Amino acid sequence: MDGSNHPKLDGIELEILWSNLIGIVSEQAKALQRIAFSPVVREAGDLASGLFDARGRMVAQANTGTPGHINSLAAAGFALHKLFDGKLVPGDIVITNDPWMSAGHFFDITVLCPIHWEERLIGYIGSTIHHTDIGGYGIGAGARDVHEEGLWIPPSKLYEAGEPNKLLHDIIGRNVRTPDHVFGDLSAQVSSGRAGGERLIALCKRQGFSDIEAVADEIINRSEEATRRAIRALPAGTWHGESRFDVPGGDVITLKTAVTIDNVAGEVLIDFEGSSGPSPMGINVVMNYTHAYSTFAVRSCLNPEQPNNFGSLAPIKVKAPEGSIINAAYPSPLNARHVVGMFVPMPILKALHQVMPDRVLAEGSGAVWTVQIQGKHANGEAFTSAMFNYSGGMGARATKPGPSATCYPTGVAAVPVEILEAAMPIVFDKRELRLGSGGAGRTRGGDGQVIAFSMRTEQPWLLNAVPSRLDRGPDGLDGGEPGAAGRFLVNGKPISEGKKMTMQPGDVVVLETPGGGGYGPPTAMAAE
Repeated sequence: MDGSNHPKLDGIELEILWSNLIGIVSEQAKALQRIAFSPVVREAGDLASGLFDARGRMVAQANTGTPGHINSLAAAGFALHKLFDGKLVPGDIVITNDPWMSAGHFFDITVLCPIHWEERLIGYIGSTIHHTDIGGYGIGAGARDVHEEGLWIPPSKLYEAGEPNKLLHDIIGRNVRTPDHVFGDLSAQVSSGRAGGERLIALCKRQGFSDIEAVADEIINRSEEATRRAIRALPAGTWHGESRFDVPGGDVITLKTAVTIDNVAGEVLIDFEGSSGPSPMGINVVMNYTHAYSTFAVRSCLNPEQPNNFGSLAPIKVKAPEGSIINAAYPSPLNARHVVGMFVPMPILKALHQVMPDRVLAEGSGAVWTVQIQGKHANGEAFTSAMFNYSGGMGARATKPGPSATCYPTGVAAVPVEILEAAMPIVFDKRELRLGSGGAGRTRGGDGQVIAFSMRTEQPWLLNAVPSRLDRGPDGLDGGEPGAAGRFLVNGKPISEGKKMTMQPGDVVVLETPGGGGYGPPTAMAAE
């Protein structure tokens, strides 16, 4: 099939081809999860996989993954295509973890696998996953600038004509604490990407196509027009929202937004003017990540049934003041960028409540509470845990309560405690719902959870824990009551700290995550 002159595809043919493309990229994502070394990828699904056309446009995403990764991958794939266009040969594999080009911190490594068929580039399979370690400071917020946070991999070729780039492999191996795990995860990204490419070539052979450009055009154009049509059905105007939340150390962050709906052009502009300035901690957010969660917030309310791709994202524009906490300037520290970035949808939803009140939800707990542990086994061998995380309660919906221990917007799961206990000397004493922590309302907010653990070690160990909302619980919506604030305890003492802490054998850590806000005024029926 020649993309420039192929006749317009009919609906049935397009639906069959679309199902095939989704199947290819979803199978690739599942293969990546199965063979990944890192539990946060394998068990929690902290990843993204996407299929791109030969012009670097994301056509389809896998049916698993997190919005922060998926929509950032769309931007990263397009940027990498532009950088390497005309410079790739069969067997090349491209890599970067540039925070401003990809998903916002060094831990998230993007691998783009070009698909060559008969010496012609017909597309790419891309993935972004959270790696166990990238050297430097670790997952916490204590670094003073981005260069203290780990290894920066500029856009480069991980494989050249099918052969490993030895110098780049040596640089990565010398700069991380757990090279076997890092290279295991990179190999999972490469091998699953290659497998996805083989499936795409098989589809082209089966259909008699020479490329997927016409299919990509049709899918992207239809997706964009469907999104613009949904926007045109909304009232025109500008609506405002604001969210305030505390972060480690007690600082309060403000995110303000003005959401402007242009129902002539069929576009939405989200402007974060008035939001907080930069933070000295590693919680600053790059624009890619802000854009990812902004577009997700709009699309989850507007037309979630439509494909998420280059076309459906195009009508949603996002801007934020240069150098603000959600449009970080170099060399701002970024490693715990999710602490602020996952709150990006909250003011947007408050603004959209004035336009489509039945489709939004009240504030939830926001960012997952991430934990990373470093220490030594009894035999003296060092270990670094994969990042593991716990959610609070989700905000209530107009007609349904918020799910408990479920985080909006990321959707990432918690790593099972059995997996963590098998991987390192940790003992979980408690993991249960924090009953009653969800805010009251016509519909209640979801409850948070309580997690208690200690380490089986005779030596001091390091804890990176990044909690939020310790002073201020999530707001209710439309008269609903706020959810309970969280608590972070060490040996029963409240702590508010985003930096790496030295812990002693026998120390007990307790995490009590926040509850979600309620929706609507409480009633007797809701109280019962």
